[in-house]
Amino acid sequence: MKIGLPKETISEETRVALTPANISRLMKKPIEVLVETGAGATAGYPDQEYVNAGATLVTDRSAMLKNADIITLVNAKGEQLDEITAHSRPGQLVIGMMDPLVQYQALAGTAGAGITSIALELIPRITRAQSMDVLSSIATIAGYKAVILAAHYAPRLFPMMMTAAGTLKPCRAFVMGVGVAGLQACATAKRLGAVVEAYDIRPAAREQILSVGAKPVELDIEAQDTETTGGYAAEQSDDFIRRQQQAMANVLAQQDVVITTAAIPGRKAPVLVTHEMVDAMKPGTVIVDLAAETGGNCELTQAGEVVVHNGVTILGPKNIAGTAATHASQMYGTNLENLLKLLLDNEGKLQLDFDDEIIKDTVVCHGGELVNTRLRELAGLPALAVKEAHASTETETE
Repeated sequence: MKIGLPKETISEETRVALTPANISRLMKKPIEVLVETGAGATAGYPDQEYVNAGATLVTDRSAMLKNADIITLVNAKGEQLDEITAHSRPGQLVIGMMDPLVQYQALAGTAGAGITSIALELIPRITRAQSMDVLSSIATIAGYKAVILAAHYAPRLFPMMMTAAGTLKPCRAFVMGVGVAGLQACATAKRLGAVVEAYDIRPAAREQILSVGAKPVELDIEAQDTETTGGYAAEQSDDFIRRQQQAMANVLAQQDVVITTAAIPGRKAPVLVTHEMVDAMKPGTVIVDLAAETGGNCELTQAGEVVVHNGVTILGPKNIAGTAATHASQMYGTNLENLLKLLLDNEGKLQLDFDDEIIKDTVVCHGGELVNTRLRELAGLPALAVKEAHASTETETE
């Protein structure tokens, strides 16, 4: 079995899908790993480390894409997915992040090439799959980096300090949405010495907020069905969001730093901070909008830009995990390594058992069809016959 590790070609992507340590552990199975020259350079992993781990360096990208049985990527979407598809052969497996809930039409178009594709964003939130959950890994880094960004742009220090020039009051930081990213933001801001408050519509979040040393903010509004079966915050009605905005305005006006993390998979991010709410904030306040790439939680956010409005600085970072490429690659690579260990048996054979919930949920294309039930519904395609959708596949080692 040949695993290919190409260099990422999407603009500003600094991560790599597998680190030398991941490859070293995977080589305990009878496999061969082909690494494109320079694949890990921007993440801090030079070519020689891959060679030391047992990988084979290649300079011919096209040949590697054609010859590898499994292609591993960080971003298997857009132009990079088109390139992979153009060089692919039937039976190849492509694994990476594909933005499937948005790009389902494009993925349906690639199915005809006969490749099997696995979208890592679809890893189910079950106990067995925790070690493969790339979204949680990315969110952990995003929550940490959001606070570091805020501290950099804020005109005040985070901790309280007793100085010869008097006492400096601590920064007040407010986190909106306390999933993985929000909790990490709370913990990081607390470690830096800020007074941290947080809000989430899910009742279960209160205990989580307290566990990281933050104070829960409770609004006098009720929400229905606040949490999905996967543990994410459920999408709320326009009326609820309007009432939430009204109740939140006074809270935001008192803050020095606001970090927003609310995202809905496959949908535009909800607007939590309106233009009017920004107008009411203190000059010098910093907003870090972690939902910038899906439209933003703040009405004034511009993805990839720094906006200053009436003295309020609004940051809309893109690919924030890529700004910590070494550790981001380590976490992503370990998630991918654990998935590969599930897919490959001890003899190096690829096993796609569609009775396994992890395989069933993450495989997007297989056997010339878009097979993921959720994506077929989004694409308006009829349901596949049970036999087609849940067949097991076994590939012999080369």
